[in-house]
Amino acid sequence: MSSPRTPTTIRFTSGGADCQASHFAAVDDRLAGPAGRPVVVLAHGLGGTRDSGLEPFARAFAAAGLDALTFDYRGFGTSAGTPRHRVSLDAQLEDYRAAMRAAAALPGVDPDRLVLWGVSLAGGHVLRAAASRSDVAAVISVVPMVDGLAAGLHAIGSHQPAELLRATGRGIRGRVASRLGRAPVTMPIVARPGELGAMTLPGALEDYLSIAGPSWVNEIHADVTLELGTRKPAQAAADITAPLLVQIADFDLSAPPHASAKTAFKGRAEVRHYPGDHFDLFAGKPYHAAAVAHAVSFLTRHLGPGFETGRAGVPQPPVVEEASVHG
Repeated sequence: MSSPRTPTTIRFTSGGADCQASHFAAVDDRLAGPAGRPVVVLAHGLGGTRDSGLEPFARAFAAAGLDALTFDYRGFGTSAGTPRHRVSLDAQLEDYRAAMRAAAALPGVDPDRLVLWGVSLAGGHVLRAAASRSDVAAVISVVPMVDGLAAGLHAIGSHQPAELLRATGRGIRGRVASRLGRAPVTMPIVARPGELGAMTLPGALEDYLSIAGPSWVNEIHADVTLELGTRKPAQAAADITAPLLVQIADFDLSAPPHASAKTAFKGRAEVRHYPGDHFDLFAGKPYHAAAVAHAVSFLTRHLGPGFETGRAGVPQPPVVEEASVHG
């Protein structure tokens, strides 16, 4: 098996900003159809950049015969855009859709065989991006954040009340400052328990730093605490016609597993469970190899040669293995 080549940098525009992406070309054409190869678009979670843990997944997909594209949202990493480090769920969804268009235009790619892959916050983005789309061939939602209210209630059980009140208060200050045109109010993306930050669970700082790339900055607009509670991308799952894989960490303290399971049921998804926490599917963690193997198997079964036309006209294999298996 050939090894994936060095990725190339491409650019696309979203919301008037110049966004940067990395293209990992497939090593061969084993999954190619008459119109070209399938391509996976990969996106990160809260404050994540494309150089922070996405490359091992992209390289695994490229080694399996799919092109892969990782990208930075506007205002993050090497992408342009201001304000910097502010999370807008609608803007990130717009960026993801722009990345889909860029992926569809890559040489040798079939524009009607897009694969959407998202982790954490982007695990919800891919559901919204895939809904009611005929050019999406498969979707993979990894430890997804799919219900803001459920996540808030989940946080109550794993954080000290003072931590939540402090972060929420800073978020309100940030929202007021934004509306008045004042300087942004920021806070760390991740911090130690008892400190100010968007993620302060035990071990979260160390886990995030273990995947952080050189373009990552531990800073985010504080109003993210209000932004996250306003969306429920789980509702889009029922409108996805492509095969859907949901990968759930059963002891996830950040993205509530029960909300992910409900979303998977609504989307008629294949489900894989891993007895770990939120970051445990990244490279260097206990369940990375299993998560990658399951994702590659899912895509090969649904996109490989010999498939039949199944659900909603989407290519599907004649036999599907058991849906729910621990790592």
